[in-house]
Formats: sequence, structure tokens, C-alpha cells
Amino acid sequence: MAVNRRSGTASSGLEAILSASSHPRTSLPNVATIVTTVAALYFGREVFLPIAIALLLTFALAPLVSALKRIGIPRIAAVIASVLAAFAALALFSFIVASQVSELAQNIPVYQTNILEKIRSLKETGVGGGFIARLSSVVERVGQEIDKQDATLPAATPDKPPREPVPVEIVSREKPLEVLQNIVGPLISPLGSAGLIIIVVIFMLLEREDLRDRFIRLVGYGDLHRTTEALRDAGKRVGRYLLMQLVVNIVYAIPIAIGLWILGIPNALLWGLLALALRFVPYIGPAIGMLLPLFLALAVAPGWSLVLWTAALFVVMELVTGNVIEPWLYGSRTGLSPLAIIVAAIFWTWLWGPLGLVLSTPLTVCLVVLGRHVPQFEFLDVLFGNEPVLEPHARLYQRLLAGDPDEATDHAEEMLEEKYLVEFYDKVAIPALLLGERDRVRGVMGDLQRRQVAASALALVANLDDDAQEEADEADAPDVAEAGDHADATDEDEVDLPDGTGISVLCAGGRGELDDAAAAMLAQVLHVQGATASKAGFADMEPSSIRGLELGTVDTVVVGFLNRDSVKHARFLVRRLKRAKAALRVGIVFWSETGNDDRQAADKLAHDINADFVAHGMVEAVTGALSKEQAVALKLVAKRRRPRVASRKVAAG
Repeated sequence: MAVNRRSGTASSGLEAILSASSHPRTSLPNVATIVTTVAALYFGREVFLPIAIALLLTFALAPLVSALKRIGIPRIAAVIASVLAAFAALALFSFIVASQVSELAQNIPVYQTNILEKIRSLKETGVGGGFIARLSSVVERVGQEIDKQDATLPAATPDKPPREPVPVEIVSREKPLEVLQNIVGPLISPLGSAGLIIIVVIFMLLEREDLRDRFIRLVGYGDLHRTTEALRDAGKRVGRYLLMQLVVNIVYAIPIAIGLWILGIPNALLWGLLALALRFVPYIGPAIGMLLPLFLALAVAPGWSLVLWTAALFVVMELVTGNVIEPWLYGSRTGLSPLAIIVAAIFWTWLWGPLGLVLSTPLTVCLVVLGRHVPQFEFLDVLFGNEPVLEPHARLYQRLLAGDPDEATDHAEEMLEEKYLVEFYDKVAIPALLLGERDRVRGVMGDLQRRQVAASALALVANLDDDAQEEADEADAPDVAEAGDHADATDEDEVDLPDGTGISVLCAGGRGELDDAAAAMLAQVLHVQGATASKAGFADMEPSSIRGLELGTVDTVVVGFLNRDSVKHARFLVRRLKRAKAALRVGIVFWSETGNDDRQAADKLAHDINADFVAHGMVEAVTGALSKEQAVALKLVAKRRRPRVASRKVAAG
């Protein structure tokens, strides 16, 4: 049988991931550094916020500038045209929203009757009666307090009717300069910030290469490759995110606006534009964009059908956008985990307010890219990135340590969608058991915990029996086998495993419970190959138990050791087993993550311990166990005789 990748186009990179047994420990910054950085961002937000906006706009506009340059437009003209077009679109957006809001504010009193009618109908039908009753109680208490204040005024007498209050109107005469100041004053700050952002964006686009070189010289001159890769990754990831998010939001907002207009919701254009803008805010943005049209639908129509149709419109569009449009256009390419997006939104909102909420995702993307390429900031990638922070074998070992074989099985079945069982055991499960053996040797794993890890590993093997049977059935199907052989012919990573039909193999652990778990994994792979595989525990390999093994129908015995310092014990077991049955093939496996890195050394070791073969990985163990070569004869070891001591002749005196 030939074992290869199930998906020729999917490259999981499992071998590259497992090239090292563990990651170096990630160093965390000290508390003082974190507090100082956060304080600087908080108190310097008037400076850092415009710079952050300008930086993100630079990332977004850089591809447009490059496209204009490619068609022959000079650099300065391309930069100015791109910036002016972007800010003109923002200004038009703001103007339309402001005019629509003004029109909506004038029409709000018209909707008051419908709102009161719905509240009255809810109260009459008992729906939400508790809330309505509490609201009415609050209004009544406020009225009672007002009545108490009126009671303190002089009471009216029959002779003297109550005096009507005299309306007083205060008219302030402001000078024209003061009126102009009141109108222009509130606009100075946002207009000044906008102008500053425009200037900074223009200069960043014009001096992009120079700023890149200065940044490289400042933080990464010793490693130009890594720094250049970080800058390119940040620009590509953030720019693509902003562009694709804008496209997605437009595709989302246009049907929303059209649908609201068809339903008869006033100011449909306003709600479409707000839906476009608010969808930049992760998670809560679409919900906020839906609440305002829902409230308006509640106000403009006497019934409830319009509210339901409006809610259905938003829900359907959100489902279509989130499950079809977004994965089609760019998928999950921000590199952030879902939890990181929520935490980042909370943090940047607290730091910089509503603008921080809108900028939270692209800013955090920049931090993750920085952590991915700069070792000093690796903790940012670990905290916020969406890549697995534990290698597959370390993750599996952690689940075995926790005594959770069910989650370990889920993890294994995910990998088995693209890998064969022999690959999973060879590259993930056996390295996980090797981590346990190292912990045992270091003395950090007690007997009870070792037995728990071994029991969880055996439960994992039992849970994968169905997957093993499926692989065996696939191998027996002629059409699948032919397709597999054809795929093997074009796959560089193919591994040929022999057919085990008619061969009986006994797999045994060498010196402990963890060795027994590894032997169970080997036995399951041999079963997939068609062999008759049985298991024996390390206790069965004791000198007093070996002769009790039923070896009559067994062709090969394979004994596995996770501890490679067990050569003497392996030599002893080989001799005992071959004495029990002369024609028995005996193989020894010293498990390793890398497999047989030196075939000649393995053959020499096999000769030294009188074994038929020595393997270091799952593939080599299966190949040796299913070999049909003759068994190596047991070497006779000449016993060393005790030298005779000549008796001394004692001369008679």
C-alpha cells in the first residue's frame, strides 16, 4: 500500500512544524514597559490618533497610488489625486449623513402617535406588562414630586383667583463676531485634525520608501530580510483588509438601503450609509446599525409587520455577508483570533474612544504582524494571532496530561482528514509520548500521572478504531487503490508500506506503560496494512512471563522503547524471545521524532543486539515488521570459563 497526502493541493507543513521538539520560551515585557506604553498612548491620543489614522489610510491608498503610477501618472499627481479622492468621498459621506439626520430630526414628532399606540396596545394585551407597569410607575412618581413642589406655592382663594404665571423670555444680543465664533468654534478641532491627517498621508505616500528605509535602519538594520518581510506583510495584510472590508460593506449596505426603501422606511439612504460605516466596527457594529431602522419601523407604521420585515432584512444580509461574501473575497486573513478582536475593540475604545473602536482591528493586525517578525514583540502574536501556539504533538500531550482523550480524539480526527493514520502516529502521537518519557526521566511525572497519560493514549487509540477500519476498507477497494497509486506516482512525499496479509505480528512495550501505548499505535497501523496484529504489555516481557507468550502463530515480535538508553534491555529481550522460538523474527524500535536518520547505524545496532531489524519511526517499524525475510539466527555466546588455580605444593619441612 502506498501512503501519501490525501489532498494534493493542501500543504499542512506538518513535517516542518515538527522539525523542532519545542518552541523557545516567549519572553513577556515587564509591567513598567506595558504601563508606560499604555499611558503614553492614552495621554498622547491627540497626537497618536491622527498619526494612526494617517498610517492606516496610507496602507489603504498605497495600492491605488502604485496603480496610478503604473499607467504613467507622475508620483506627486498620483498621491494628490488618491488623497483628494479619498477625502472627497469621506466629505460627501459626512454631508449626506448630516442632511439625512437633520431631515429625520424634523420628522420625529410625526412618529410620536404610532409609538404611543404601540405602547398602549402592549399594555392592553399584557405583553411586556411588567416593564410597562414599571415605566408608568416611574412617570407617576415624577408627577407626584412635581405636585408636591406645586403645593408649596401660595394656595388660591375664592376671592383671589390663581395668578397665571407670566412668561419670561430672555433675549441675548450677541455681536456678529460672537455668533461667528459660536458657529465656527466647534468645527475648528475636527477640521484641523482632518487637515493634519491629509498632510501626513500625503507626506507618508510621497516619502514611503524613505520612511521604510529609516524604519529598517532604526529597528532592523541587523536583519534586513526579516524587517523587510515584516513591512511587506503589514502593508499587504492591513491594506487588503481595509480594501476588502470596504467592498464587503458596500455589498452589504446597498441591499440594505434598497430593501429599506422598498419597505417604506424613511431616510433609507441614511441607514444604508450608517450600515456601511458601522460594519467596520467588529461584532457590535452591525447590531447598532440595525437598531435604529428597527426603532424607526416601530414608529412609522401602526402594526408590527414592518418591524419584522426590517429585522428579517438585516438578519438575512448579515448571514449572506458573513458566510458567503466575506469568505469568498478574503476569508479570515486578518491573522487575529475571534477573542483577540473583541479584546482589541474594548482596549482601543477605552484608549481612544469611538475612533479607537473603528480602528481596533487594523491597529491590532499591525501589532500581530510586528510580533510575528520581531522577536522582542513575539508575545503580541501569541496573544492575538490566530495561528496555533502549540505544536500538534505538544497540544496532544497536553490533552493526554489533562486526562482528556475525547478532545485528543477530536484533534486527531481533524488531522486525519488530510493525513493517514501512520503519518499522524509518526509525526504527532509518538512525539507526544516522547515528551511524556522525557518528563518521566526528568522526574517531573509521577507514577500515577504516567499511568493516566498511558491510559488516555490507549483510549485515543481505541477511539480511532473506526478511522483505522475506514483506511483498511479504502485499501481493499480496487478503484480507490488504483486512484491512490496514481496519486502516489505524482506525489514527491509518497511512502510505500508493504501488504501485511497473512503475516502475524505481536507488538509489545519495552519497559513501561507509555511503551505499551506506542505498541498499541503500531499494532493499529499494522492492522490497517492487513496484518494480524496483537498486543502485549511490558509486564509480559519480564523473564518469568516471556515463555508464557503464545508465539506459535506469530511471525514477528516488535518491542518498542521510548527511552533510547535501553539497548542492554533490548539485547536481553531479543535473546529471550529467540530462545522461546527459533524461527521468530524480532525487531526493536527506539522511537524518535526524526525516524531513521542513519540507516547504517541502525543496521549495525541490529547486528550487535542480534535483532532482525532496528527502527526509529513508525514507517520503518511497519516495514520491518511486515518483511518476509528469514529470521536472524541466535548467536551463540561462548561462556567465559573460570581459570583454574593450580594447587600449591607445600614442601614438607
